[in-house]
Amino acid sequence: MLENVLNTLEGNRTFKRKVEHIETLSERKAEYGEVKDLPESIQKYLQDSHIKLYQHQVEATQFIREGENVLITTPTASGKTLAFNLPIIETLSSDEEATALYIYPAKALANDQLNVLKHLESSCGLDFKPNIYDGDTPKNIRPWIKENSRLILTNPYMLHLILGWHHQWSRFYKNLKYVVIDEAHHYRGVFGSNVAFLIRRLRRICNYYGSYPQFILSSATLANPDEFSRNLIGMDFKEIKEDTSPGGKKHFILYNPFAKWGDLSTHQETKNLFQLMVLNDLQTLCFTVSRRMAEIIAMWTKKELNEKRPDMVNRITAYRSGYLAEERRKIEKGLKTGNLVGVTCTNALELGMDIGSLDSVIISGYPGTMISTWQQAGRAGRAENESLVIMVAFENALDQYLMKHPEFLFHKSHENAVIDLENKKIVAGHLLCAIKEIPLTVDDFEKYFEADYDTLEEIRQDGLTQETLIGLTYVGRKDPAMNISLDQISSDHFKVFHNKHVMETMDRQHAYSEAHEGAVLINQGETYIVDSFDLTKRAINVKKMDVDYHTQALKNVDVSIEKEISNRKIGNFSVTFGEVKVTQDFYKYKEMIYGKTLATHNLKLPPLKYHTRGLWFTIPGLVADTLENIFPKKDSYAGSLHGAEHAIISMFPLLVLCDRFDIGGLSTNYHPQTGKATIFIYDAYEGGIGLAEKAVEVMEKLVEVTRDMVKSCLCRKGCPTCIYSPKCGNDNKPLHKKGTIFILDAMMKMMKGESVDLPGDIIINNLESDTAHLKPPMVGSEGYHEFENPQTLTRKGESFYLNGNFKEALKCFQKAIQMDENNLSAWKYQGMILQLQEKHEKALESFKKAHLIQGDDPETLYYLAVSLYNNACHQESKNTASKLIKIRGDWDDAWQALAMALEVMGDEDGAIEAYNKALTINPLNEDAADNLKKLLKS
Repeated sequence: MLENVLNTLEGNRTFKRKVEHIETLSERKAEYGEVKDLPESIQKYLQDSHIKLYQHQVEATQFIREGENVLITTPTASGKTLAFNLPIIETLSSDEEATALYIYPAKALANDQLNVLKHLESSCGLDFKPNIYDGDTPKNIRPWIKENSRLILTNPYMLHLILGWHHQWSRFYKNLKYVVIDEAHHYRGVFGSNVAFLIRRLRRICNYYGSYPQFILSSATLANPDEFSRNLIGMDFKEIKEDTSPGGKKHFILYNPFAKWGDLSTHQETKNLFQLMVLNDLQTLCFTVSRRMAEIIAMWTKKELNEKRPDMVNRITAYRSGYLAEERRKIEKGLKTGNLVGVTCTNALELGMDIGSLDSVIISGYPGTMISTWQQAGRAGRAENESLVIMVAFENALDQYLMKHPEFLFHKSHENAVIDLENKKIVAGHLLCAIKEIPLTVDDFEKYFEADYDTLEEIRQDGLTQETLIGLTYVGRKDPAMNISLDQISSDHFKVFHNKHVMETMDRQHAYSEAHEGAVLINQGETYIVDSFDLTKRAINVKKMDVDYHTQALKNVDVSIEKEISNRKIGNFSVTFGEVKVTQDFYKYKEMIYGKTLATHNLKLPPLKYHTRGLWFTIPGLVADTLENIFPKKDSYAGSLHGAEHAIISMFPLLVLCDRFDIGGLSTNYHPQTGKATIFIYDAYEGGIGLAEKAVEVMEKLVEVTRDMVKSCLCRKGCPTCIYSPKCGNDNKPLHKKGTIFILDAMMKMMKGESVDLPGDIIINNLESDTAHLKPPMVGSEGYHEFENPQTLTRKGESFYLNGNFKEALKCFQKAIQMDENNLSAWKYQGMILQLQEKHEKALESFKKAHLIQGDDPETLYYLAVSLYNNACHQESKNTASKLIKIRGDWDDAWQALAMALEVMGDEDGAIEAYNKALTINPLNEDAADNLKKLLKS
């Protein structure tokens, strides 16, 4: 059946034109090993369960036996859980007082692992009473768990609240031998930075009771495992990364709905692929971007299957958080037993719950990280089974980059997980908790908390602590742990109420941008409208409403430099990292649908100011002057800087584990503190969380992938796939795609220490110097006397053309054509110059010649359609534009060319429809907007 699906995807016209890449991952044979001297009960369990240990499980066991802290980064389904359960159960069987703590990021995962541990306990004839202790644990059994359980499963939120009551857990902490942190890669950014200090508080309490537990981390593959584990725990680790488990052949398909123009959305394409899988009896898990889409895709599929295969309808279901526990268990069991053939879900099933072996996985939209991508892909093809994975792209820059550059997904290291130990608000909050838990001495402060003494001094002056003979003690009335949210930094929280119940909390910045009055707020896939926004009470009231539009807040941003911390020189390029002050003025918001603005409303909110950390770099004066010379149109330079800022931010998550909404940016063609054109990229959190700092380290790669992404996008003027931003406070204006590429190319050359070749062979030898504006006649007026071949002539002609020296450019192209009459580029450029000179008949001859050379070249078709229009050949212009649309229906200019021809031919309805289509693709197409406005008024 899998072969049928592959043949369909590669052979069926509906699918094959959107298959960008197929990567076949070879099968892998298992490598087995043996752990010596295991207790008889554990040996019997392994034998009875027909379990042979893989070599990496043996290696992990040996390291743990030797007292090492261990980080296991082997892939999904490689047996990580058994790798740490085995030595821990061995210790608990030999030491009847020993205890262990397992920390999971999700309750569902803890529930699943509890069943595994109970099975181990009974199979081995042991008694360590594993139990979950979290917010759902009934209060009447909590005292019994504290007194009797030797293996506790919990989550960071519960641990944070109970550390202050450590005296009730003295038995457990005194005998604690192991702390397991599963799915450790989830602990990054704000959450990870908070958990890092939570773990330091735990270690300090354990040491207070005389125990020094080993830490075992289980994680997806990371680019910085040593740095990450050290920052999270504060100790050194041995990494187990070699996967010795078996793996079947896996076909990984990159599927791009936007590779060729079509009418289906990513969600509809996902539904079609999901249906293809289940109709071929491939047990399939389909990951979607939201709870709502999980439900909708399952509903669409059931509806269509009801007509084709009604017997399969009940074998399809959705799975998401929000379902009752018994419903989720029933679905998980249905996957294991094979009763269910297709399940749509959010990333709730990305984690390591045991759902058996699947035939295929569909990933609808890049999950945001390569870690999540491979976690989800790992759900298919357990053991040696052949499997299929399809990733369906959205239109955004990150998805489209991976479609065009599959090597990044399959052959590059994964992202850097960032934990920041220097955010003063995070440090201060956890220090206060630590002081409340146990009086803090200077030795403890230096041993556990990697912070400066200024932070400690600020805590002293707050009046909540007191110096005593045994250290700094807490004298406040409220438990400081109650004021700390592990998911946020700021204590300036807004509460969102629905029907008088708190639905969620958010900091002020996110409240301003996402939950202002009138905003469409999405919570767990459902849509709500903000009814009221009370600044004084920090209360937001929402009402549930299904709407098909979304809102976008617009803001003015100002960034000022407060302190330079470091400067990194990369060739001739310099990037600075430091502390900045960000001021944001949210002044209005738009109601939008499919890129169209439905309405605009003013906002009255006080300016938002916060201090954070960021990076910034300047663009040398000569690069700026030359860019303005090449693209003299108003705002071209500002649009180029703006585009570069957007593009860099869009590619940020490819190298640094974060969401693009975790970072902000500003571009300006003059900043008063640098005195030059400057681009800022900063952490969008008070105090910063280390993202911009990590980006400085990977700056070369970040600029390279950004440049490649913008260049590979087939649009002409910029689009959501390259330089548009979904969160732009300036409504994506101005933007200039060609100028963006120019700046990114210049940055790449500077980083490599190369001179920057500008049009006309001008060489920038001193990139830091400012120069006078270049005049077009001065650029390249010398040095173009001898040409060796048509390619060189064409390249030189392009330089003259871009610089506005059309006379010299035309000479180059004419000479190139004399040497090679099939030089497509030369004919096109000659036509473009003749058209600019209003020699329309001669221009048309050039474009017709180019069309004869390559009839399906989209750019040639566009210029030919325009030239035919200029020569009053309106029917031919319409036919040519229609042909272009069949090839590049995602070009707004193609639809505009068609609209112009239809309008002059008297087909006003057709012209209006075509202009609207152009504006749907690119709302910033001013020519289409003006023409449509005039047409509607006539």
